[in-house]
Amino acid sequence: MTVALNHELTGPATGEVVVFANSIGTNLHLWDDQVDPLAAAGFRVLRYDHRGLGGSPAPAGPYTLAELAGDLLALLDSLAITRVSFVGLSLGGMVGMWLAQHAPERLNRLVLCCTSAELGPPQLWADRAATVRESGLDGQLGPSLDRWVTADFQSAQPERTAWLREMLAATPVEGYASCCSAIETMAIAEGLEAITTPTLVIAGSVDPATPVEHALRITAEIPHSRLEIVEGAAHLGNVERPVEFTNLILSHLMQDRFATGMATRRAVLGDEHVDRAMAATTDFTRPFQDYVTESAWGSVWSRPGLDRRSRSIATLAALTALRAHDELPMHVRAAVQNGLTRAEIAEILLHTTVYAGAPAGNAAFAVAASTLDDLADE
Repeated sequence: MTVALNHELTGPATGEVVVFANSIGTNLHLWDDQVDPLAAAGFRVLRYDHRGLGGSPAPAGPYTLAELAGDLLALLDSLAITRVSFVGLSLGGMVGMWLAQHAPERLNRLVLCCTSAELGPPQLWADRAATVRESGLDGQLGPSLDRWVTADFQSAQPERTAWLREMLAATPVEGYASCCSAIETMAIAEGLEAITTPTLVIAGSVDPATPVEHALRITAEIPHSRLEIVEGAAHLGNVERPVEFTNLILSHLMQDRFATGMATRRAVLGDEHVDRAMAATTDFTRPFQDYVTESAWGSVWSRPGLDRRSRSIATLAALTALRAHDELPMHVRAAVQNGLTRAEIAEILLHTTVYAGAPAGNAAFAVAASTLDDLADE
């Protein structure tokens, strides 16, 4: 039976959803440093607490990795979210690997941070669960912090260190112990080679909980996966080295958007136009060209909600109203490529004239007529 998870959904309503899953003993605020940069890049961020952690219910355990993943799938269904990219750290990364093996149709891209596919020996986790149930979490506070962040971080940022300590101290005992059981009994190592989701693995160079060797094993097994090692980061690398982790995550998430955007851009505008635009790109204009490809073509034009013909209608109307005459020829050509006739384009411009004004319509008709005549002569 699934558990209703505590969660937070932020960012642009139309953005691609990225799920962030936290480690054992932490809550969704583990990802505070990543939320704003991803939202600024156009992503919608879904953070949640595993059952037993943070603000989610902590039913009697033990838990399994399948149950933790099932809770998330139920949450996505309740939010009517079909596919997501997934970023998980430690226990969160283990859930991500389970999803990639058992529900790959729900994932676009996968980022595995400071995690392991086989974190043994199993008895270690059984013993830790028993100790916590018997004595509480006080005995875990110091050792956990030493694994989570380096001594230099603890010395330089005492307030952040205290915040992490309080996060762990507030974790329900039953939830922590039962999540230990999920790690103890997980069986995902043998299925890594079947993962087809594009995967980035990020490791901390001084992570004592999941050393780099664990990341090397994951990337050796998952086809076409990529490993990045962040120097000076311990287990909670996204907290200790937030800029480096965030940039790596964004780079991986944006790769698919750029490729999709370039394919759509070429399909709508034609190879000749795109090649000409790319050839004219300079260091000064490259950020703009990347933005257009990723955001306009990769994020919006590639969405399934409207067909390309409908998007051309909306684009012609908007450009006419804005008197964006330099952009009109390109999109008149795109409209023809997307199936609109000369007569339909005229109707779109006439309809827009009613609301945008005769001067705007007059100029748009002149530009469109010239472009259509050029097309007829080609």
